[in-house]
Amino acid sequence: MLDDASDDIHPLFHGAPSTTEFKKLRKRLVREVREAMDAYGMIERGARWLVCLSGGKDSYTLLAVLHELQWRGLLPVDILACNLDQGQPGFPATVLPEFLNKMGVPHRIEYADTYSIVMDKVPAGRTMCALCSRLRRGNLYRIAREEGCSAVVLGHHRDDILETFFMNLFHGGRLATMPPKLVNEDGDLMVLRPLAFVAEADCEAFARAMNYPIIPCDLCGSQDGLQRQQVKQLLDGWEQRTPGRRQVMFRALMNARPSHLLDPNLFDFAGLTANLMSMEQNKNNSSEIPRLD
Repeated sequence: MLDDASDDIHPLFHGAPSTTEFKKLRKRLVREVREAMDAYGMIERGARWLVCLSGGKDSYTLLAVLHELQWRGLLPVDILACNLDQGQPGFPATVLPEFLNKMGVPHRIEYADTYSIVMDKVPAGRTMCALCSRLRRGNLYRIAREEGCSAVVLGHHRDDILETFFMNLFHGGRLATMPPKLVNEDGDLMVLRPLAFVAEADCEAFARAMNYPIIPCDLCGSQDGLQRQQVKQLLDGWEQRTPGRRQVMFRALMNARPSHLLDPNLFDFAGLTANLMSMEQNKNNSSEIPRLD
């Protein structure tokens, strides 16, 4: 049960609505994050996590739920929040430091002008997301190493994972998505997504109810016609026509059957043979089965 004693709750939850609806939402978020951590073995006692905070609804929700779990003694790791200021024009650089200081959250604010690099390298009319994310990831890995962190923790939720799957399916020609847990290319850092089981709508409802200071992404979010936006609209349409469709599709990602796909590197189709002896024996015994006239 959630504790109603606000004096004991982490400052990130101060001012939380007292409605039954919000309490159910908060309890669901905590439960789903812990389930994802258990399912994918994310927790290593005594580890230090770099929790990436963009200022969006998802990362605020992630930060709050992780501190909720830590406060309850269910997450025995050290948490360091981190925001990477990428030099976007008009970025409100004071919002997150003021918020994190007010909340008493240990943090590091890093400035790295990746915006100028993206604008210089990406031709006009092309999407910026791929290069932007690659540069951001490189800086976050560097910060994690400097801070002695063993994991970089990201705020991608269930809907992000589904959208990435369909983007790879439609545009990449592969069955792949963002896994809840992976090792970086250098093999020295874990990348974790504890919100893997959480719906985007729940993140939005939680951050809105808590009145967190949301910072929009003006770099990629302002571009029309992005593949991810198109996929999101497609999934939204399916969900409207058949409520619960997203969750069914997400469960499918957790129920893969390599023998029922077509990848010979994933399943040994060439070595698959029928048991001829059993087939021959069945033929010999078939005469013993009485016929029904």
